[in-house]
Amino acid sequence: MRLDHKVAVVTGAASGIGAGIAERLVSDGASVVGFDINGEGVRALGDRLGERGSFLPIEGDVANEEDVRRAVERSALQFGSLDILVNNAAIELIGAVVDFSEADWERMLAVNLKGVFLFCKHAIPRMRGRGGAIVNISSVHAFVSYRGFAAYDASKSGLVGLTRALALDHGRDRIRINAICPGYVDAPLMHKWLSTLTNPEEAMRQILSCHPLGRIGTVGDIADAVSFLVSESASFITGASLVVDGGMTLAGH
Repeated sequence: MRLDHKVAVVTGAASGIGAGIAERLVSDGASVVGFDINGEGVRALGDRLGERGSFLPIEGDVANEEDVRRAVERSALQFGSLDILVNNAAIELIGAVVDFSEADWERMLAVNLKGVFLFCKHAIPRMRGRGGAIVNISSVHAFVSYRGFAAYDASKSGLVGLTRALALDHGRDRIRINAICPGYVDAPLMHKWLSTLTNPEEAMRQILSCHPLGRIGTVGDIADAVSFLVSESASFITGASLVVDGGMTLAGH
């Protein structure tokens, strides 16, 4: 599943799942643009990957169309094309709807859903005529709900619907668009949530007990799935939502 001579953009690349995906695509032979609002973090990733392949860090906000447009243009200018887009950037704000501010609701949807729309809007024209692959990182929250996650669930459910519609609209352009729906992953977003709980250790024990495979996911598990979906090995897969959760949702959690 080599990606030699391919150019990829990964959003939310400064840490966690995004950084792992960027590193995996570089290892697969791709030239990678890492985009993140955390400019220091994405530049640090560039320093770590500097000797392993081509990596261009870009600081910007996925919810700002001008930032997105400039990033897509720089990607094409730097590397000559755009073949792969991984929409990974996301935030997670917790609270019931009655306790949510309008600003928090709008920011959640702006990053988690509007940001994907904007990157697809500007990247797809670059892929037309040559084909491409887009992977949107959704969540098991697209299919199951938990108390306090109304806004997050709405954004991730919307992302699965957007993925299906994009796949239908752009199949004739030879652009494949799929979603990955991770469960619990050992990454900063999960640790941030655990830190808000009264007893994080007990919560982790309960989480592990709900996984038929006996463990939570790793960043590498998600990066592996992305590597497959953007490769020629997945050339007949589009509009799919791949659940990567160690069987957690099968167990009814």
